[in-house]
Amino acid sequence: MGLSLVQSRVLLGFEALPVTVEVHLANGLPSFTLVGLAEVEVKEARERVRSALQNAGLEFPHNKRITVNLAPADLPKDSGRFDLPIALGLLAASEQIDPARLAGHEFAGELSLSGELRPVSGALAMSLALHRQGGAPVQLVLPPGSAEEAALVPDMPVWRANHLLDVVQAFAWTPNDGPTDAPEDAPEPGTGLVRVHAPARSQTFTGPDLSEVRGQAAAKRALEIAAAGQHSLLMSGPPGSGKSMLAQRFAGLLPEMSLDEALESAAVASLEGRFNLSDWGRRPTRQPHHTASAVALVGGGSPPRPGEISLAHHGVLFLDEMPEFPRAALEALREPLETGEITISRAGRRANFPARFLLLGAMNPCPCGYHGSTVRACRCSPEQIARYQGRLSGPLLDRIDLHLEVTAVPALELLPGTGATSPAPAATDSAELRARVAAARARALRRQGCPNRDLQGQALDKHLQLGEGVAGLLQAMSRQWAWSARGVHRVLRVARSVADLADSDTVQAEHLAEAAQYRPLVVRR
Repeated sequence: MGLSLVQSRVLLGFEALPVTVEVHLANGLPSFTLVGLAEVEVKEARERVRSALQNAGLEFPHNKRITVNLAPADLPKDSGRFDLPIALGLLAASEQIDPARLAGHEFAGELSLSGELRPVSGALAMSLALHRQGGAPVQLVLPPGSAEEAALVPDMPVWRANHLLDVVQAFAWTPNDGPTDAPEDAPEPGTGLVRVHAPARSQTFTGPDLSEVRGQAAAKRALEIAAAGQHSLLMSGPPGSGKSMLAQRFAGLLPEMSLDEALESAAVASLEGRFNLSDWGRRPTRQPHHTASAVALVGGGSPPRPGEISLAHHGVLFLDEMPEFPRAALEALREPLETGEITISRAGRRANFPARFLLLGAMNPCPCGYHGSTVRACRCSPEQIARYQGRLSGPLLDRIDLHLEVTAVPALELLPGTGATSPAPAATDSAELRARVAAARARALRRQGCPNRDLQGQALDKHLQLGEGVAGLLQAMSRQWAWSARGVHRVLRVARSVADLADSDTVQAEHLAEAAQYRPLVVRR
């Protein structure tokens, strides 16, 4: 009898891999068999498809032996994204629609019992995979919500269908019983497929402004350097010193995302169904609670899902009260901080997720929070202080580029109409600092093609460009403060960012000295 092939995709980590839905109708005892390493929610598609076809007024082949294969058979399949391809395969195999017209299209969508289409996760990842594979253009047919996500990829033909009947109308038999071109734009939803186009990216930052933070000139300078070179930053200070307030305004200093960065960031959010079109083009900021587990941070589960570090891809991951996080969760950050990706390995499957985030941490210096404070005396013993600070391991601290002690702002500076007693930088609001950061980042990209944080090996030696006497100063500093090899390289990268902010081609002694202030001082005994 009839055999039909419908193309779709399955998510495996950040990848959207092709899947062929093969539907075969044969004579024999009536049955509906679904094979191809399908999870429970995929096998439940049999009942959803049956009810959707009947309630939409279409014929379900009750008296046939139905076999549906999701190929390749060794690739795990999950979610309800195969409802629409299975339904179309049944209709094509029973000659209710033209099988030839399904070629050059890919389908995904969950069906309700009435035949309406519901959105699925990972639509943007599907569109991005098609865009990157090249070749002949493939048209996507998706439910509302998912189609708008997929259309964000430039020049990707995406069609929205609200109901199963919309798809049936578009792929019905033509009078000459031959294949035709793709359907034209329909003027009204619900009467066929509607071509979806990408909305414009948001160019304005609507978050809180850094000018609302009074004082803290040193902290603002550290945020500027971190944003310019994409360096990680750890702030330590007493309660109420403004650490969280500074962190909440940090995203406003970052330069505008490139199109590739925006697509990757939105695609990761789409995998979890958390993408909002109003956030298109904005850098994400994730702030998990300190009770979050290692799986919540790095991702996991079955099937593997992205964690907070991947959801912060090309954005900011803010860990407030950092020592309160579980030790295993913090140690899991070490590898993605270096590589910019995370690999989740489980029995039978392995998933890769991007995780190129900017880590922003905040902590108190001791359990009571007032160690070293000039406002209130600390009541913690040296053993308690050492135990508390020891919750952050040395290897993790060594991977953080900037370490900053945030002091409490005097009450007089917090009053309206008063200013800081010490001179402040010329630029203290987010817009001006963002312009300086963008200029420094553009300078680094023209020189080396990547942010200063990503300079490694020979690229670091080539683009560092040390000034006269800087090498000797670096050697003396590293010997006095017992920097590791990783620590030396991180100081040099930060110094390169300081030089870029100063519009300098070479790293001078003053740039290295400022960068060295942001390393934790460990005096050799």
